[in-house]
Amino acid sequence: MSTIAPRQHSLICGLDIGTTKVAFAIASATSKGLEILGLGQVAHQGSRHGVIVNIESAAEAIRKAREEAELMSGHRADSVWVSIGGTHIQSFDSHGMVAVASRSGRVPTANNGREVTAEDITRVIEAAKAVALPSDRQVLHVLPKDFKLDGQEGIADPTGMSGVRLESAVHIISGNQAIIQNVIKCVEKTGLRVSGLVLTQLASALAVLSEDEKNLGVAVVDIGGGTCDIITFVRNHATHTACIPVGGQNFTHDVALGLRTTQVNAEEIKKKHGHTVPAAADDGESIEVETVGGRAPRSVGRANLARILEARADETLRLLHKELTEKSFNSKLGSGVVLTGGGAELQGFIDMGDFIFDMPVRKGVPRRLSGLTDVVSQSAFATVVGLLCYGYEVEKASIIGREINPGIKVRFEGWGQRIKDFIAKSI
Repeated sequence: MSTIAPRQHSLICGLDIGTTKVAFAIASATSKGLEILGLGQVAHQGSRHGVIVNIESAAEAIRKAREEAELMSGHRADSVWVSIGGTHIQSFDSHGMVAVASRSGRVPTANNGREVTAEDITRVIEAAKAVALPSDRQVLHVLPKDFKLDGQEGIADPTGMSGVRLESAVHIISGNQAIIQNVIKCVEKTGLRVSGLVLTQLASALAVLSEDEKNLGVAVVDIGGGTCDIITFVRNHATHTACIPVGGQNFTHDVALGLRTTQVNAEEIKKKHGHTVPAAADDGESIEVETVGGRAPRSVGRANLARILEARADETLRLLHKELTEKSFNSKLGSGVVLTGGGAELQGFIDMGDFIFDMPVRKGVPRRLSGLTDVVSQSAFATVVGLLCYGYEVEKASIIGREINPGIKVRFEGWGQRIKDFIAKSI
């Protein structure tokens, strides 16, 4: 007999389909914010480097994670915000310009010009994203950076200002259309409706960053099982994304080879005893390692494990540093680098990052939560919590409308600008 209660209030659900795990979260949404009610997590092998390669395997993992979250929350999930990432993601800047529309009953003068409205902002953003893309590409996000009104630069929100010519700079993020459609197909195969797709590292950033960090400049690196997904903010705006095809699986594989053990045991050892700084590992401490082929387990010094992990951590961090250096971001990141995702939980990784990046590095965990805070306050759940935050902002107007007048359907307009404001001012 099912214990799932029928939906009585607004729910926001997030689904993070990673390389090694699927995480599903359910939150109650009100005008006061989000309360996380349920979380499900299931390991799977249906993805490679963040891209689904086995729809059946991934769909089964989604079903199990959903069931766990529903049982924990006592509510049934119908629709979900889904993460998407991987090496197929590309981003670039674009620019648009429109004439501010004149309003009936008002005659523009040299003194007041025309007043900018939400409609004008929507039109200029549409103009900015009207760029030619290859037929196999699909736009995921159009993130406004700033506006210019009659030559005046650096305007965050021109609403209500007077002018004639409105310009906008935006950052456009796109993905491979076939890969995106496979993600949607996989989710819908489980009976869920896709509310929207959100870039993995953008979702993580929403969950772990503060306003000051975005203002000063910061790079967020989500270290997953198969990839390191990067997003960089400068003066509150997302200006760069990248993906390095290295992740936690590479660390596990190195441990399995170095200690001559199974992948499963290597993963357990990495999580329980792993450290990237050999000097911090007790030379006298030993760990029991399973062997392949049915041989008897053997003891290995923890320092040996640390040396294996140190080499892979050093290579990974230097690849990340190279990416930021080549894009000339080092001098713009006043807040340094935030490492999140499951890979950031490895002991010593943050300390090594401080040395290699030569700038402040911290571990990012979801901030200012209510509900199951003890469960989701881990770097591994940054993306799924960020999906809840993103979905809440998009659906906020409808949620408030239903509280004022239960049962009424409120159309949410201008969500693109709301998301831009949310990224700049939230958390």
